[in-house]
Amino acid sequence: MNLSVIIPVYNEVQNINTIIKRVQDTKLATEIVIVDDGSTDGTREVLQKTDGKKKVRVILHEKNQGKGAAVVTGMKAAQGDILLIQDADLEYDPRDYPTLLKPIQEGVADVVYGSRFLGGPHRVTMFWHQVANKLLTLMTNILYDSILTDMETGYKVFRRKVIEGMTIKAKSFNFEPEFTAKILKRKHRIYEVPISFNPRDYTEGKKIKLHDAFEAVWTLIKYRFMN
Repeated sequence: MNLSVIIPVYNEVQNINTIIKRVQDTKLATEIVIVDDGSTDGTREVLQKTDGKKKVRVILHEKNQGKGAAVVTGMKAAQGDILLIQDADLEYDPRDYPTLLKPIQEGVADVVYGSRFLGGPHRVTMFWHQVANKLLTLMTNILYDSILTDMETGYKVFRRKVIEGMTIKAKSFNFEPEFTAKILKRKHRIYEVPISFNPRDYTEGKKIKLHDAFEAVWTLIKYRFMN
């Protein structure tokens, strides 16, 4: 199994070296594809020193396009049989990789979602943010006849074949609902596993905002009735 870890990055100069080391410490990644989405805080300069070292490949967007655009760039560049999306903000712990990969390794899943709501350890904070996530997941389940617990999770792992012929138009945080809608419509085998979660709040630099929830709603509705 060749695992490509895709890390979209935007203004994470304080965290980028830490997340790279945490991924490397798992000793599971064949390559680490980092896409910097036009950072202006010094992240790019740090990454340029890391490029080419210890399985790291760095791709630079000349201007900020959004998380979805960075993930799509990473997916196109990744060479592994299995792709894993890893946020750079330290909310998700790479020590969960074995749990995330197990259903695919055992041949029972094509896609694995790491759910923040299946009982894993987590920091206690941001109640309304959790409510919004659960409402969006409920809407997903109603529209697509599924039983997901965490559609918006940042931990998505999938076989390369899952995205063959798939066009992702999302540029920002609407990547999550568009990707989910399309894999559900394609009837891929999806598993969820519990993960740990250490969310940061808005004072700590959390980037997703309320308007992203409304965009997610529209995305879910739109792709229920179109490709």
